[in-house]
Amino acid sequence: MTKRSEAKYKIDRRMGQNIWGRPKSPVNRREYGPGQHGQRRKGKLSDFGVQLRAKQKLKGYYANISERQFHGIYVEASRLKGDTGENLIGLLERRLDTVVYRAKFVSTMFAARQFINHGHIKVNGRKVNIGSYKLKVGDVIEVKESSKQLTPVLEASQLPERDVPDFIEVDHSKMTAKYARTPGLSDVPFPVQMEPHLIVEFYSR
Repeated sequence: MTKRSEAKYKIDRRMGQNIWGRPKSPVNRREYGPGQHGQRRKGKLSDFGVQLRAKQKLKGYYANISERQFHGIYVEASRLKGDTGENLIGLLERRLDTVVYRAKFVSTMFAARQFINHGHIKVNGRKVNIGSYKLKVGDVIEVKESSKQLTPVLEASQLPERDVPDFIEVDHSKMTAKYARTPGLSDVPFPVQMEPHLIVEFYSR
């Protein structure tokens, strides 16, 4: 089972940023960190601190992936040709839970993982219940027939706060999505600036 979804609000407060762009984020009301010492003036972060913050922010954005899993994705990215930071984003965006969220079948990244775990999603006609399942270009994702009229699904597809990116082709009338291409950093609609190059520096120490 995944971590409690309430953790997303702690991540926002800890980072001091509304990393998902959600209107309910507590950062919209309190930009300081959580806890009794949250309002203390923060000292300047060291290079290590800046790199660690970048890693925690990106890891938290993708439904707070475990450190072991995130590091495994980084290792895979470093073995691919090209820029490791770009490869890292590409691999994260190939995850099934990420695409279910991007397609607006659910309202949050945390909900996407739970939705998949509960068996509501098919890939190329076959049920897949693993959020970290790695999609290939051309794969078709669909909400299971009996789940298409669920209220959270219908509400998520109407959310005005984010758009479906152009690397995913979605038909909300059929609740299907096609993974059209693997995006680069500039293609991904992050509400806040992500810095994968700092994560590469963090793991390269």
